[in-house]
Amino acid sequence: MNSERRQPSDGYADGGALRATNSARQMSNVAAIILAAGRSTRFGPGPKQLTSLQGRPLVRHALEAAVGSLAEPVIVVTGHRADEIEASLEALPVLIVRSLAFGDGLSTSLKAGFAALPRHSRAAVVLLGDMPLITTRLIDILVRGWRSMGEPAALVPTVDGQRGNPVVLSRELECLIRELSGDIGAGSILRGRPDVMECPVDDPAIFQDVDTPDELGRIARCM
Repeated sequence: MNSERRQPSDGYADGGALRATNSARQMSNVAAIILAAGRSTRFGPGPKQLTSLQGRPLVRHALEAAVGSLAEPVIVVTGHRADEIEASLEALPVLIVRSLAFGDGLSTSLKAGFAALPRHSRAAVVLLGDMPLITTRLIDILVRGWRSMGEPAALVPTVDGQRGNPVVLSRELECLIRELSGDIGAGSILRGRPDVMECPVDDPAIFQDVDTPDELGRIARCM
């Protein structure tokens, strides 16, 4: 296991940190996993996830959308500059899991997030921490769509036939996810599968992530 496990006395349990709970929400069988562990080398020397966007750290935008959605629990995978990123998430009802192998690429964060899913979770919406335009509405469309389509292996949002993020991944893919390595996501295990469904949406946010300061500026002008 390449994720950090801490003792309950430190405020950590089951591979992550339970910052808060939301007892008013009905237990969901779809969780959310936010991947926020990478080094973000293309962005520059500073931690991309902590860059301010509309007065809040970049990573909080996707997190707040997930927290307000039907997905539960919300799991955040940290790694690079973990202490600082985790400090920026105070007061959010999220479960924090540290990927100790974050330097080995995106696959390690995805594996750490899936390993932290509670037993009742049958799927997870996987979000990238650098996609601040993703909304609660979009996440809820995907959660409801996955359920209404019979819980396929994956549900992928599309605009004009082009696939984007976030995606819903069924827990039945967990064994395949464990075999991933390097800086790749789940695309390689979804390619060509007949049980991967598409969900047409009218939201270009599914394509808009932040890799450079210029991209951050363009997104800021859209908000």
